[in-house]
Amino acid sequence: MPAILKHDNYGKSKVRVVKVTREGSLHKMKEFSVDISLEGDFEDVHRTGNNEKVLPTDTMKNTVYALAKKNDVNTVEEFALYLSDHFKNNNNQVSTVNIDIQQSTWKRIHVEGKEHDHSFISGGNEKRTCSVRQNDINTEIESGIKDLLIMKTTHSGFTGYIKDQYTTLKETTDRIFETVVTAKWNYTNEDVDYNFLHDNIREEILTTFAKHDSLSVQQTLFAIGENVINKFKDVKEISISMPNKHCLLIDLSRFGMENNNEIFVPTDEPHGLIEATMGREK
Repeated sequence: MPAILKHDNYGKSKVRVVKVTREGSLHKMKEFSVDISLEGDFEDVHRTGNNEKVLPTDTMKNTVYALAKKNDVNTVEEFALYLSDHFKNNNNQVSTVNIDIQQSTWKRIHVEGKEHDHSFISGGNEKRTCSVRQNDINTEIESGIKDLLIMKTTHSGFTGYIKDQYTTLKETTDRIFETVVTAKWNYTNEDVDYNFLHDNIREEILTTFAKHDSLSVQQTLFAIGENVINKFKDVKEISISMPNKHCLLIDLSRFGMENNNEIFVPTDEPHGLIEATMGREK
């Protein structure tokens, strides 16, 4: 039986951009990375090497730079839609455009108690994310947060779980809870304020995490998602991933010292991984 091409896509990844907007002495800056993927009528290039329907990935890269100049880039969601429209409307051979953007977090440096006009400090590994998928029928938009590192040193426990012949984990009612939140959400309608929702959903994640008396990572994850769904009517569904980054209590008895939940060693691997999606009842 001859081989058939069941699915294909191609594009340009990790197109990094810094855009500076100068308003007199006040400068605004955004840094983001764009991934582009196109699907469509590309059977011939795979089978025969005929490139007549292939938009070079180098052209995709240049398009990102040019459109970043033309567009205000008020939000990464709006810029992703702008890019998606361009590639879809100018390439008849393309059936689906996928745009994924990760925006790095930068904050203004405070100098003498005031925000500096043109100096910034990195917010660490945290990224603001968005994905746009556009075809001939509809356009789907998903926003999110990635690598939001958070920790609380109490009001977290884990008891009453299954114990079998391989269980060594001890129950605890007071432990360190450290995690790296990845959250993605989509919308009930297209007329939304992306900046408002991103900032306030992020704040809700932090507030719920801090205030919640956690009996498990699962319980806290659900509380975060439930609060987001209840408070933001424009959010249709939210998916959250929360790895349980363990902080292990160090045995100081060998040194003749007590360790009353004071000295820990943080570990990255292996870690528990808890994920769930919360939505609205139909």
